[in-house]
Amino acid sequence: MISGLYQGQDGDSRLELRVDVDGTRPTGRVSGDLFTVAGATTSYAGSFVVGSPTVQAEGEQARIEGRGVFTFATPAKDVGITITGGSGRAEVAGRTYEVAFASPFFRSVLLEQDSVLGTVPFVSYDTGTLPGPTGSPARPLDVAAAWAEAGVELTVAEPGVIPVDGSGADLAWDDAELHHAMTQQFSRFGDAVAWRVWLLVADKHVGGYRGIMFDYNDGHQRQGAAVFYDAIKGDSPQAQRAQLRTYVHELGHAFNLLHSWQKNLARPPQPLGPHGGFGDLSWMNYVQNYQPGGEPGYWAAFPFQFTEAELVHLRHGFYRDVAMGANAFGTGAAEIEPFEQPVEDHSGLRLELRAKESFAFGEPVVVELRLSCAGEPRVAHGHLHPDTEFTQVCITRPGGGTVLYRPMIRHCVDTATSVRLDAGNPAMYRSAYIGHGRDGHYFQQPGDYHVRAQYVAADGSRIVSPDCLIRVGYPVTGDDHRVAELMLGEDQGKLFSLLGSDSPVLRAGNAALDELIDRYGTHPLTTYARMVKGLNAEREFKALTPGSRLRVRPPDPKQGIEQLTAVAREARIDNITLNLVMRRLARAEARQGELGRANAVLDEMVAVFESKGLNPIVLAQIRRQAELTKAALSAEA
Repeated sequence: MISGLYQGQDGDSRLELRVDVDGTRPTGRVSGDLFTVAGATTSYAGSFVVGSPTVQAEGEQARIEGRGVFTFATPAKDVGITITGGSGRAEVAGRTYEVAFASPFFRSVLLEQDSVLGTVPFVSYDTGTLPGPTGSPARPLDVAAAWAEAGVELTVAEPGVIPVDGSGADLAWDDAELHHAMTQQFSRFGDAVAWRVWLLVADKHVGGYRGIMFDYNDGHQRQGAAVFYDAIKGDSPQAQRAQLRTYVHELGHAFNLLHSWQKNLARPPQPLGPHGGFGDLSWMNYVQNYQPGGEPGYWAAFPFQFTEAELVHLRHGFYRDVAMGANAFGTGAAEIEPFEQPVEDHSGLRLELRAKESFAFGEPVVVELRLSCAGEPRVAHGHLHPDTEFTQVCITRPGGGTVLYRPMIRHCVDTATSVRLDAGNPAMYRSAYIGHGRDGHYFQQPGDYHVRAQYVAADGSRIVSPDCLIRVGYPVTGDDHRVAELMLGEDQGKLFSLLGSDSPVLRAGNAALDELIDRYGTHPLTTYARMVKGLNAEREFKALTPGSRLRVRPPDPKQGIEQLTAVAREARIDNITLNLVMRRLARAEARQGELGRANAVLDEMVAVFESKGLNPIVLAQIRRQAELTKAALSAEA
């Protein structure tokens, strides 16, 4: 066998060569990365791949030849490799490298894993414990072994345990706390590309997710992920099997692997597998959405491995497309084609995207998504918010060009939720802030934007909304200009995405929002600053310290009440967000010991929405939500 990683150098040029023509699941490719060595420093120079090389073997010698695709311009595109035993010669881009066998693995990555005290990290699962597909050998798999089968060496550093200081019983994490934890960890990495990833084993996420991948918009993209013990814990074989899949799945995102049904959104686009991608037998598919057969069908057929296309990416993707901290997840900021309505649509579902008539320059752009049945009752999954990635939103800018809204944090829901849409419940709604994501601010200039959404149903159907016009106005006064500048900072965009944060890395954004409240308190856009500050003050905040201890800042209900009362009184925000604000205001009042005031806030919430003339079915849901919230606050008190 000759496949594996070879290394060599020609003068100031170093080559890492990956030969993949025999052995376990060969992809029939050769690829490599080139680096320039200058003194004590090494810099990345480019990559290449040979898709279908010819291989000739005579005795112990093998000759591999083919035409390469390069990331850089070179007139010499033919690649020739001669290997005898554990060494050989490679002719690449006009240079000749003497190479030696370095590893049976094509790539090596360091995994740093920390777990919050009280969680139990996954150890291993024997794939023969439960029934599986014929032909898939039973073997014990831990996370490193699963990646080894893909040709990736995952070296696990000594696991760390994060003690908790000053916490109550609730250790549910929200996105802002995870953002702070991961940026704290990133501060050790440096702003550089590295084959290194951090995995946090946390208690639970407020949204009930199994895992997330953190996709920052600077040099730290795809360097961190988290799994949530509360959603995957258990000693049963089924639970251990699910834990293995969750760990491998989240780390797969760090290697720039998309969900199985999203590969057409990659840049360049990749073909979808059967059933719109839901038919992929892959770590990157969702178990409950597998077609055909759902979860039972998936586990009956899943051989605990990546698909052939995913192997090609992991082993032979260009360096910056795979290495952590390099190119962005999926599409990068590259433009895409606007979503098109399907030629035929028999799904029985209708998707609508709504927004206010116009937004002030700098105002956070929030849209409402509405999924309804178009005739006979239908059952749909409830993952309508674009942060869960069953729904995507594309934005066509005033000057032309369409980009995909991409959230800062990738949420893996990985659970089946069914919503019946019928005469008694004709539609479900979600509110989404799409003004800022991992590519920064999407509405940075006045003008007309055209926005569309696409909902991927459980059967793979793709429901596309009609075009929604979002008009961003020009600033009128000098204060409008200054307020817009304070709203459109990068840190401020992250704070709006996270609904506030204590993180020191966002200190400049918090200072800008404080200035907005102090100097321009009567300006209409100040209500958004108050909302972010109020929501953040009303909740506790978990902070991972440089010494890897978890400290919990208790809620500040007084500050929360002051800011959220002003937001509720002005009522300038969208209905769904206003609902959230008033329920959080009620919780702040209850935490102050004012249960009567809390109930009065919830009664006022119902009255506000009654005055808006909402659909009677929606009003009934709001009334029930108010009563449930009252009961929950009373129980806490």
